[in-house]
Amino acid sequence: MYIPKRFNVEDTQEIWSFLKTHSFATLVITKDGRPVATHIPVIVRKQGENLSVSGHIAYGNPQWRSWEETEEALVIFQGPHAYISSSWYEEEQVPTWNYQAVHVYGAIRQLSEAELREDLKQLMSTYEQHRKHPVLWETVTPALLEREIKGIVGFVIEATEVQAAYKMSQNRKEHDYANIIEQLKKEPDAGAEQVAQEMKRLRK
Repeated sequence: MYIPKRFNVEDTQEIWSFLKTHSFATLVITKDGRPVATHIPVIVRKQGENLSVSGHIAYGNPQWRSWEETEEALVIFQGPHAYISSSWYEEEQVPTWNYQAVHVYGAIRQLSEAELREDLKQLMSTYEQHRKHPVLWETVTPALLEREIKGIVGFVIEATEVQAAYKMSQNRKEHDYANIIEQLKKEPDAGAEQVAQEMKRLRK
């Protein structure tokens, strides 16, 4: 990912928080010279300096059949993004786009059935435990679980490189920066409001 120096993020704690918040990601590998992508929820784990990304895809998805020959996989995490009108600047400029994105690279391997079961337990717990009637591994009928698990294939990627880009108007003067936030709040889409909130947080 091309990242101009001013937009590069190196704070590991900030990156970790971003990955946990934006955990619906895009898994990309190359098959026969052609990029293949799958959009899926993932689990991000951190042990010391080591980062891993795990998840699963449908058995009918042919992407998993190329994992053994894949030297390096890419997982893309996308944060909020929004169009930035240059009419919001004091001086004449061209429009642009603000966004947050993190790329995680690493070797991919298929999970064993035992590993897949543990991964699914954590995934369900992450998104269900706070609900009034949580649907957890322990609450689902075993017969249903056994049937469904046959239809998926799990994976894990041990990260070898992490790239993070926050293009959030850091290169703008204070007056322009403040005005961008105010103008974004007036935009009709939710992404613009999220970018405004992130800009406020990052400026602090």
